Amino acid sequence: MTTQATQGGFRWKLRYSILAIIWVGWLFSFLDRMVISVALPFIGKDLNIDATMQGAILSAFFAGYALFQIPGGMLADKFGPRRVMALAISWWSIFTSLTGLIATYPIMLFCRFIFGVGEGCFPGASWKTIATYFPPKERATATAIQSSVNTLGPAVASLVAAGIIAAYGWRTVFIALGIPGLLIGLAIWFYFKDNPADHPHMTQEELAELNVRPAAADATGSANSGITFKEFLKKPILWQMVLIWFLFDITFWGFVSWLPSYLMKVRGFSLIKTGITGSIPFFVGTLGMLAGGYLSDRVKGQRKWMFIPNALVAGFFLYMTYTVPSADMAVVYQSISAFFMFLAMAAFWGLVMDTIPAHIMGSSSGTVNFGGQVAGFISPFAMGYLIDISKGSFDTAFVFLIIAIVASAAVALTVKQKENAAEGAPMQA
Repeated sequence: MTTQATQGGFRWKLRYSILAIIWVGWLFSFLDRMVISVALPFIGKDLNIDATMQGAILSAFFAGYALFQIPGGMLADKFGPRRVMALAISWWSIFTSLTGLIATYPIMLFCRFIFGVGEGCFPGASWKTIATYFPPKERATATAIQSSVNTLGPAVASLVAAGIIAAYGWRTVFIALGIPGLLIGLAIWFYFKDNPADHPHMTQEELAELNVRPAAADATGSANSGITFKEFLKKPILWQMVLIWFLFDITFWGFVSWLPSYLMKVRGFSLIKTGITGSIPFFVGTLGMLAGGYLSDRVKGQRKWMFIPNALVAGFFLYMTYTVPSADMAVVYQSISAFFMFLAMAAFWGLVMDTIPAHIMGSSSGTVNFGGQVAGFISPFAMGYLIDISKGSFDTAFVFLIIAIVASAAVALTVKQKENAAEGAPMQA
């Protein structure tokens, strides 16, 4: 993973290797959490639980995940993201495998909660690493590439889980997926450095692009590096970001968590067809995420105007999804909705990267993501409840998702773009 030039003049830089490893870590974080969406009908049958109780299993993960967003980010700011990421991946990988061994409902809830604790420590540390290794002009693109796992993860999880469950049962998929995460944790532990200047593969040319200081200077100067996390908590813009992400993730996690069940129970798809067609919206969403990151870096200072219309279009096609009679057209509309939903997501995280200074990126981005994971706790459970009281109909649950994403766009209208650009300017690693 050294830095070297190609014949065309393109130079592979250390930060690309760092991003690639982070991307793989995020991919397995989504695989490990999302296979349960495909396995859920079989877990429900095996444990003899209804839709509300199945929703509680999904929400148990988000309880642990949400609670440790801010502590995980603070740990990354204090002890460095390398240690936090490596230990977090190892932790959640162990509990991924343990999920496949559980035979009772209460222990399943507890295991998914503890699994969520491990995953909750990872996001803030990964975003801090991106903010440290990438110059400001590339951060939205880097974050969009990292965030492409938000779409690829569910897509791959749907295919992998359906194939393994059909062949070996739902327990095997969890046991098997725990193993790669331990290897990723080792790679991060031995390859990453918290300060780019300390990395043996960092060139002076790339270091100059980042404008970072040696570790010793960083240790002595961090106290004077700008606004503190405590001070930033008083900024209205932070809480606007939290609320936008909370509302947006009501839709995202409801969409992701219940899509396989919707296709099987309402549209009548088989397990294998659900695995294939359920992955299509997320592959399409990956294109939206990457396009959003690319475009977002070219409209810096106007990112909210990328977020708002795309969020509204995503909500419209969610409405079309559950009202169209044709099952195949429902998949088409889901895919269109996913494209615009994830394009909006890329614009949002570009805005976050503009807003938060790099030296408090771990704790502050963890705070923003906390809002999203509270939504992740609420949304699957609420949807399960709405499905139960609607006697198996998903219509009310879809209305719930549409209202949330429209509300996120409404809150984004209140963001003062010029103020954000000014506050995001001092993002020095």
